[in-house]
Amino acid sequence: MISRRDLLRSTTTLLAIGTSATPRLHAAGYNAFEKTIAQLQADMAAGRTTSAELVQFYVARIAAYDQAGPRLNAIITLNPRATDQARALDAERRQRRTRGPLHGIPLLVKDNFDTADMPTTGGSLALKGVVPGRDAFQIRKLRQAGAIILGKANLHELALGLTTISSLGGQTLNPYDLTRAPGGSSGGSGVAAAANFAAAALGTDTSGSIRIPSSHNSIVGLRPSAGLSSRSGIIPFGHTQDTGGPMARTVADVAVLLDATVGHDPDDPITAASAGRVPRTYTRSLRRDALRGARIGVLTEFFGTAPEDDEVGAIVRRAIDEMRAQRATAIEIGVPDLASQLAASNLLSQELKFYLGAYLKRSGAAVTSVTELLASGLYTPQLRTFLQGANAQPDDYLSSADYAKRLAARASLGNAIRAVMDQNRLDAILYPTARRIAPPIGGNQVGSNAGLSAQTGFPAISVPAGFTTGGFPVGVELLGRPFAEPTLIALAYSYEQATHHRCPPSTTPPLAS
Repeated sequence: MISRRDLLRSTTTLLAIGTSATPRLHAAGYNAFEKTIAQLQADMAAGRTTSAELVQFYVARIAAYDQAGPRLNAIITLNPRATDQARALDAERRQRRTRGPLHGIPLLVKDNFDTADMPTTGGSLALKGVVPGRDAFQIRKLRQAGAIILGKANLHELALGLTTISSLGGQTLNPYDLTRAPGGSSGGSGVAAAANFAAAALGTDTSGSIRIPSSHNSIVGLRPSAGLSSRSGIIPFGHTQDTGGPMARTVADVAVLLDATVGHDPDDPITAASAGRVPRTYTRSLRRDALRGARIGVLTEFFGTAPEDDEVGAIVRRAIDEMRAQRATAIEIGVPDLASQLAASNLLSQELKFYLGAYLKRSGAAVTSVTELLASGLYTPQLRTFLQGANAQPDDYLSSADYAKRLAARASLGNAIRAVMDQNRLDAILYPTARRIAPPIGGNQVGSNAGLSAQTGFPAISVPAGFTTGGFPVGVELLGRPFAEPTLIALAYSYEQATHHRCPPSTTPPLAS
């Protein structure tokens, strides 16, 4: 078996050879650095670049910064057919056939989305080399829209943590501080978007796994409403809280990816709830004046009271002042018994044994259950205690009184949030995405506020709010009512355009032409 590093090196070579017939990237010096999807699309439409050149551009950056330079270690697999797929899409464009805003756009996806042309490993040695029989629903939708799946990003193994270390992919580093974690579990996707390894990325979120790495990497990340985006073909953590969603450098790019990935999927019955609730396009919500007259509830309890919470809290409070400057009204709010409601409604590990076990059984992996996974040792040692606890659930747990009680508590929490929003006539609720910056490598993430969205099924978006005095990114999260993604996108876009807090990391500057 070839090593991950050898695979990346050989794949990079293949892609470089595959694009040798189109050297205009280097000859003309086309630079896609920090360009939005709309800008890339306009440049391809005008003949200033091609999809094949974009593949070459991003692969060159991965080669320079992922396995060399700062060695961010964000990418597990590159797609050896990416150049051929890009050339086919370029040919469609020459025939005046384009599929939409994602035509010819290279993307990276977290390596727990099934891909029929690349291994899907969850970052685990237990799934090394396993190639699914078909794409995940969201991957199929992206390909139909003309996107190129450039490769697979590293993650906290099997999405079971917040610092992005895996037995197959190793430890991913944060490009803003190479001594710290990138957040997780979608840390590879967050780093890939921040470092311009692709136009944008997909992540998954069971309790913060899109939003925390978005906050820690100065990008935008959206956890969609339960039922908006299909979970089929995603390695499951727990179906009740699992979802997949976009991670990108701008709110506009998040809207474009959301357009391409939502919709009813017969393989995921929960998506039937989205009927009649999906707009023609989320890009219509990109309004610079959306904060004018908006009512934002500031959830003071989520700012924390420990001295270690002060630095991030001060940045998010400044973000509130920036929103007020755009004529938004910010109101301090509380939710009765919030801490106890969050504890009662948590389903973070209770479902793992059943849903991950079922996935392993049909995947063709070397292990067919969580019990076998534990016995195999084919996982990072940091997961052992968590896996043991999850595997200790009784076999009949999903029909137990405790499970039913937790599901009921989720509904009660959602009702409590709706009541507070209705009483105060709120458009969104605001709080720090995480109360503290990422831990040093080897440490644990502290201060996540992710449970409110995950445990209600309500949508939430994290958008850059600035940097600490040490230069580490901080995100502010906005939570909305179910299927209120248009409102969240509008508010986030208005804030983004008024402040422009996003800055690329200094460790991954533009490459010389």
